[in-house]
This record gives sequence, structure tokens and C-alpha cells, in this order.
Amino acid sequence: MSKVVRVGIVGGGIFGQWHLKAFTQLQNEGKAELVAIADLVEEKRNKAAKEYGIVPYEDYKEMIEKENLDAITVVTPDAFHADIAITGLEMGCHVLSEKPMATTVEECRKILDISSKNPDKILMVDFHKRLDMYHVELERVIREGELGKIQYGYAYMEDRIEVSRDWFKSWPAGSSPFWFIGVHFVDLIYWVIKSKGDKVFATGRREKLKSLGLDFWDNISAQIVFKNGATFTVDAGWTLPDGFEAIVNQGIRIIGTEGIFEIDSQDRGAGACFKGKTQQSYNLGVYSEKHTPDGRIMYGGYGIESIMEFAYHVNYVLNGGNINDLKGLYADAEDGLEVSKICVGVHKSAEEGGTIIDLDTL
Repeated sequence: MSKVVRVGIVGGGIFGQWHLKAFTQLQNEGKAELVAIADLVEEKRNKAAKEYGIVPYEDYKEMIEKENLDAITVVTPDAFHADIAITGLEMGCHVLSEKPMATTVEECRKILDISSKNPDKILMVDFHKRLDMYHVELERVIREGELGKIQYGYAYMEDRIEVSRDWFKSWPAGSSPFWFIGVHFVDLIYWVIKSKGDKVFATGRREKLKSLGLDFWDNISAQIVFKNGATFTVDAGWTLPDGFEAIVNQGIRIIGTEGIFEIDSQDRGAGACFKGKTQQSYNLGVYSEKHTPDGRIMYGGYGIESIMEFAYHVNYVLNGGNINDLKGLYADAEDGLEVSKICVGVHKSAEEGGTIIDLDTL
């Protein structure tokens, strides 16, 4: 009988729920065993334990030790990703980390070093934009040369203010829209153009959220020059008004010597307006639910599929597959380092009022 991954989730917040749902579905399909959850907040871990029939822990290290886990997924606030990922690898687990892999270059290099010392363990960063089928097509078009040499582009990702104002009141000061959402498109650009960052320039504003008593950037606008000469502007913010039609507004356009490719990732063609509410748009590409005849819920969308991909990769290794066969099929520690390095440079530039940062100096 084939082995399936025994997994524990570290973090029971909003996105921890996505991990719980993804692994519940995999468990129903006989492709994973969802064992336990660790969260510092008693209410969160106990609620998840009751709903999913798993064991709750306050300490994720104790969870790993007692439950004989093959893997953990890290779904905590950004600043805590690194320590948990490093400990998970050192304790013999495959690790899926939510983005960013870490918020300092030093932490990323340490993760890369630990990962290289554990070559039989997967360290995957959940950059789920890579699995959006529109982005898969974008990557193919660029890879096959249909756009010619990539010259420049623009990407944006903006959340309604409820995300920063209501979701993250307990998050540590210092988080930002660029770490939380901008990082998605930094990785997407890095992945589709196959080039590392060279220099960055960025500015930002602290006004709206500061007036609400929150120590976060309202927005950050960055210009990134890549090693291949392409220049991209990336805007990230989380203060769109409450009445905006979607919780996230996002898109990307890329121009090459032979063509242009544009994707409106927010408007997928479905909109609605109901009594007492503003216009709403629907993006079922990232997350969807449908009910089966036996009463179960099937979860879909690239936000779920990227988590499932981790399980498929771990199962491949657990059943004797060569981990080297998976190279390039997921975002690894090296990718996590390169993307975080760009984001660190962006924040350094913004904090210094727009200085040009040479990423090779970080």
C-alpha cells in the first residue's frame, strides 16, 4: 500500500483554514492524513480540533515530536515563518511555508542552508499565483518566446481596508501590504521571466491606517530592475474602501519586443448586485466549493491546489521517488530567498525615502 503524508498545521487563522480544508479533502481521497494543529490561541486550536477531528497543541514542536509527522505547513504571521520552517526541517519534516519564506535575507539564507543539509526533505513556499491557469499560460507564452524579449511590465494587488483594519489587529507591527500581497506578484514576475532581481526603488505612504492607530504601510509602490534588463512596477496596498466590489483587486501586464499579455485577475467576468449591497465581483479561480452527492464539500481553485501539490510531492518522495525529479515543479528555498531579497530591498528603499537599492549588497 502506498504511503501518504501525515501532516500537522501550524497556525489556525484565516489561511490556516484553507490548509485544513485542503488536507481534509486529500484525506477523504486517501492521499493524506490530517493529524494535528498547533496554535498559540486556545480557542482557535480547539475549534479546529473539534471541527476536523484532529489533535490540538499549543507548541508545534511538541506536535511534531508526539505525532510522528512527515510534514508540517506553516500558516502563521509572516515574521514567524522562518523559525518554524527551520525547526521543522531540523526535526525531520517536509515543510510547506506560506509566503514569504522569511522577512529577512539572513533568515532566508539560514533556511536555504538547513534545506541543503536535508536534501531528502522538501521545503516549498506557497506562491500559489503560479498555479492560476492564466498565469500558467503567461509563463508558457514567455518561455516559448512569443512575447520576444521582455522589456517592462506592471502588476498591482490591492486589498479592501477590512484586511488591514480588521483581520490583522493582532499581527506584529512592521507587516506591510508588500509582504502580505505584493510578494505574490514579485514571485510571479520572477517565475515567468526567469530572472533574478538586480535593483529596486520604492516609495510608500502611512496615512489612512496610521489615523486608525495601526502601524502599517497603507501602500508601497516599487520599481524593480531584473538581471535580464526588464523593469517592472509593482503596487501593493490594503486600503481600498469597504464598498469596493471585491476583497482584492489585482492584475498584471507584460510587454516584450514582439507582443503584450494582460491579465485582469480580479474581474473574471462574473458580477452581481443584491439589495442593500454594492456591486460584487466573483473570483472562483482562487477558491471554490461544491457539494458531492454524499454530502461532502469539494474544495477547488489555485489557492487550494497549491497546498495539495505539496502533499503530492511529499507522497512521491515517501514512496521512493527521487526528490531531484521534482526540481522546478515548486518554489523552493532558493526561490524563497530571491523573492524575499527583492521585498527586503523594496522596504529598505521605502523606509529611506526612495533610495536605489542594489540587491547584490543585501
